Amino acid sequence: MRVFDAFLSCGSVCTDTRAIAPGSVFFALKGASFNGNAFAMQALAAGASYAVVDEYVGEDERLLLVADVLTAMQQCARDYRRYLNVPTLGLTGSNGKTTTKELFHAVLNMKYKVHATKGNLNNHIGVPLTILCAPRDTEILIVEMGANHQKEIGQLAAIAEPTLGYITNYGKAHLEGFGGFEGIIKGKSELYDYLASSKSGVALVNADDTLQMDKSAACKRITFGNASAQFAYQSDSHNEFAGITFSNASGSFAVQSNLSGSFNCTNLGAAATIGLYFDVPATAIAEALSNYVPAMNRVEWRVTARNKVLLDAYNANPTSMSLSIENFAKWHKDGWLVLGDMFELGEESAIEHQAIVELVQRTNMEERCILVGKHFGSTTWQGLQFATTRELETYWKENGAPKDAALLLKGSRGIALEQLLPLL
Repeated sequence: MRVFDAFLSCGSVCTDTRAIAPGSVFFALKGASFNGNAFAMQALAAGASYAVVDEYVGEDERLLLVADVLTAMQQCARDYRRYLNVPTLGLTGSNGKTTTKELFHAVLNMKYKVHATKGNLNNHIGVPLTILCAPRDTEILIVEMGANHQKEIGQLAAIAEPTLGYITNYGKAHLEGFGGFEGIIKGKSELYDYLASSKSGVALVNADDTLQMDKSAACKRITFGNASAQFAYQSDSHNEFAGITFSNASGSFAVQSNLSGSFNCTNLGAAATIGLYFDVPATAIAEALSNYVPAMNRVEWRVTARNKVLLDAYNANPTSMSLSIENFAKWHKDGWLVLGDMFELGEESAIEHQAIVELVQRTNMEERCILVGKHFGSTTWQGLQFATTRELETYWKENGAPKDAALLLKGSRGIALEQLLPLL
């Protein structure tokens, strides 16, 4: 039996024997420290209908032997994507991918049955799993694509086959893997390359981003942004939370969001444009965007008994770190910055961490800033600095943590700044 036929007969997949769904297809993936083939029979015993393996593990008609399990899963996902035959939105970018994906989902879900990437399942394993988990009555599919090296976005696009693509921005993320900023531009633009080569591919492009307008020139486009764009909006932020006023042929509507930072106006504009493109009523778009509340440690305000904490500790790079600091310093001059190392910057790491130190100094918040991590430890910083989050936690336990204050916690995932929340 073909893997895809087995999947169609089951309708669900799993890759972890600790969470086998009865009647599912188990893909025996391999990793640096595990081999799923060794658990294939266990998966069948636990209720899986089939197990896809690439090593001989025994005689059982429910075992589907393939050359490579990961490749088989990716091919199965592409086949299912074609089977669904629905509009598919592929999005990538250096910053704001997940937030934008959630905004797209919130808007489109007002009218359609939408299936979108869960959490951060956006790599060579997460993308096929996202597609394979889509219900058969899905009307629009949203697939987030992450990458840390060139050619990865092209490979993911070949699996998801997006009919509409969006790149949030080109920023200084994963500099090491991409080989510098030019490598980032080339790698992310692989989505434009795919769309340009596709007969039905359309690119959603921020008209205010001249670089993206240049890189998407070969694509069919929907543009949003300034007055000359197909879908025009104006930033309308009167406080620290992003707001926009959108204009279209039917009139205009305003959105006041729960997203901290005016830089999120672009994300709101993109989401509103997607809604209008798919004929979601303007009132429904405004309702969806105004009611969206960020989560998953991404630009998420946490109000505690002691403080008000802006938790943005899922990821960090020089671009997002700078924007967060500037926005927070503008609205909370008496607040605290707790900044953790930025990872995967390669040879640029020392320069970029020093640039953040100098930015903090320019915002006049150096006396209310704490840095965490060995990379920040190699800068010229003279203020409070700790090698690890645990060291800062110990310091606060002994000396007291800030109270009755606003705090920004921003750092890469590995720094785990969210561990400080119980003390705040």
